[in-house]
Amino acid sequence: MLKLRQLEQNILANGRVDGDELEVLRREVYAGGKIDREKADFLVELHKRVQHMTPAFEHFFYQAIKDHILAHGRISTEEVAWLRRMLFADGRIKDQERKFLHELKGESKETCPEFEALFKESMKVPQEQHTSGHG
Repeated sequence: MLKLRQLEQNILANGRVDGDELEVLRREVYAGGKIDREKADFLVELHKRVQHMTPAFEHFFYQAIKDHILAHGRISTEEVAWLRRMLFADGRIKDQERKFLHELKGESKETCPEFEALFKESMKVPQEQHTSGHG
């Protein structure tokens, strides 16, 4: 985690994640083959704090969180509570987060009733006021 904390300081000083920093982040987060909760929490905090979101970092972030949640092929009640805190931290759900939930639902072998409730609740929220193409 120390290496990740040093990388975080560099990223926050720069204000964005791209190029070499993204590759180092990828290597560190996936070291050991899977993303544990500590690394997932680290990514969530970093995602909140990065000033200039790059498409590459955005894609990496959601893929890494998906890999973490789907490590066992199913979405548990505890993971849903964690997802809810992550997704609604800013009090609203963004289009990218809605797309992420669709992907989770489609790629999961099994979901719990709590995930289904979170999914339905998130889909009811009005979309953001810009066009984002199709996903």
